[in-house]
Amino acid sequence: MSERALVHAPGGGPAQNSRCEEPTVARITMKIIGGSPVPPSQSKGPEQIAAHQVDSVGDSSSRTSKNDWLNLAINTLIDDGIDEVKIQVMAKKLDVSRSSFYWFFKSLQDLHDQLLQNWLQNNTTPIIEHAMRPAPTINRAILNVFECWVDERLFDPKLDIAVRLWARREPAVRTVVHEADRRRVDAIKAMYLRYGYDDENAFIRARVLYYMQIGHFTLDLGETLDARVSHVPAYLLAFSGQEPEPEDVRLFDAFAARFAVSDPSAEVP
Repeated sequence: MSERALVHAPGGGPAQNSRCEEPTVARITMKIIGGSPVPPSQSKGPEQIAAHQVDSVGDSSSRTSKNDWLNLAINTLIDDGIDEVKIQVMAKKLDVSRSSFYWFFKSLQDLHDQLLQNWLQNNTTPIIEHAMRPAPTINRAILNVFECWVDERLFDPKLDIAVRLWARREPAVRTVVHEADRRRVDAIKAMYLRYGYDDENAFIRARVLYYMQIGHFTLDLGETLDARVSHVPAYLLAFSGQEPEPEDVRLFDAFAARFAVSDPSAEVP
């Protein structure tokens, strides 16, 4: 299993001038689950003391990093669900003591919170950034967003589905997911507003574009990248109401082709 969203930074571009004042990416992506990550406690609890004692005899937390734990938690969430994100199980997979977990996280809930923060940063920020990118036409702007559906460094559909399944069971997580969806749609709506669409039209087009793609990932149709890319001109016409320029489609085809070799089943809208 490859390392997923934690280890790569989201892509993006500068915001453009718009007909309406847009919030910055930093403001849009403010932490939803209660401020910045909780810093490690200054005082060691029993588990942390035990970890230090184990460390002195060779089973060291230095054998792993926080990223090791978080990446394993992400992969476990995707493959097996939140119920299997367990300290003892992960410690065994990492071949370290259970107590070494507490060098990096205050509790299992702390890990859960950071999983959500990671999801927000890696699956929401790139969509917002790409929707804010300058583009000469609305279709080129839509294609900027489409890049997120092709490049899993910008949007990991398996992680998104896993978090949504988690949200069905936990109201607090559901609140985070709903807020993230709202912010994604708001960013795409703002994109449409920049090109002269009225407020209601921009809102509905943003919903159609975003909800369709999330639904497509959830349905897991298994269509090849080539098959999906062949429909891009028609999708652009549907999402914008304007015929795309051949050069716009050519540029996106070239972008998508970079991912066809490494992941033939990657999807685009």
